[in-house]
Amino acid sequence: VQLQASGGGLVQAGGSLTLSCADSRRTISNNAVGWFRQVPGKEREFVAAISWNGGITYYSDPVKGRFTISRDNAKNTINLQMNSLKPEDTAIYYCARGLRSVPTTNSEGYIYWGQGTLVTVSS
Repeated sequence: VQLQASGGGLVQAGGSLTLSCADSRRTISNNAVGWFRQVPGKEREFVAAISWNGGITYYSDPVKGRFTISRDNAKNTINLQMNSLKPEDTAIYYCARGLRSVPTTNSEGYIYWGQGTLVTVSS
């Protein structure tokens, strides 16, 4: 399994970005996928997760109402639409394949972490 996160960049506070997680080997359509983020020197933090069919989604409290996770299994991609970005959203964002078809907020429930993509929100 190879997951690749992309779409990060520099944006002003209040702006939007869409991150994408691509599965080049087409192996995650039956698994939950999660997005996590990490600031250097801090622990990795759960952001959002989605079940295999998109029917269940979880969000952390800091991003609830601003971020939307979605997936297109035909294209083997999982997107994270981020609106109303804040400077505290600045981090490296990672996607990962869940061990099961239903999501969890616990990072131990994920395997096959992709390389992250940096999101920087300026004030």
